[in-house]
Amino acid sequence: MQAVVLKGYNNGYELILEPTASFTEIKVELSNLMEKLHNDETADRTKKYSFNINTGMILYTAEQKQALENIFANYPRFSIHKIQSSVIEKQEAQEIVDSTTVHVNGDIIRNGQDKLVQGDLLFLGTLHEGGILRATGSIFVLGTANGVLCAGHENNTSAVLAGNLKNAQQLRIADLVDIVNEDKKISETDQMSALFVNDLHALALTRIEQLKTTRPKLFIKAGGF
Repeated sequence: MQAVVLKGYNNGYELILEPTASFTEIKVELSNLMEKLHNDETADRTKKYSFNINTGMILYTAEQKQALENIFANYPRFSIHKIQSSVIEKQEAQEIVDSTTVHVNGDIIRNGQDKLVQGDLLFLGTLHEGGILRATGSIFVLGTANGVLCAGHENNTSAVLAGNLKNAQQLRIADLVDIVNEDKKISETDQMSALFVNDLHALALTRIEQLKTTRPKLFIKAGGF
């Protein structure tokens, strides 16, 4: 079985590295293949070629990737576009899970505390005045929020703030801030409200039941309820 297989496509070339082969075998075969391509007299020697390298179910280390780069360094006409695999690192997988999960939190966040949650957050706790609660996704407040609420941390403008927002000091989504003063207090009758970023890149307030219209993907993500 070949340790390295070259495939050509309309938009470029791919090198498939056999997962069951040793890395030594792969380096030897790759070096031989590059030498063969370099010496091919029928090829256009003025043209440069870029390759995608597919490692399959093997996640290569930084040292192994550098070893592949070193082989290509001997052939100026050839370069690596990207090295990809069918698996990802545990930390990256956890980040993906966190970003697509609705986390339930019942903490007490006091004055001076700043809490950040990855993904969407259902908040059942108490956010005191002077405290800050952030989430990279949306924040749904069923608890008490007297401090600063910040959804869409890291510039996620599709995030929303929803639920019991009436006593919050400040409401933020991504880079947009709404300071809640006496003139802008959410009324008791509108206490289950939703704040979102509209098409004009401004914060807009709506009734929570209108979210299905303004953010339909949010309901698909959350399971359709």
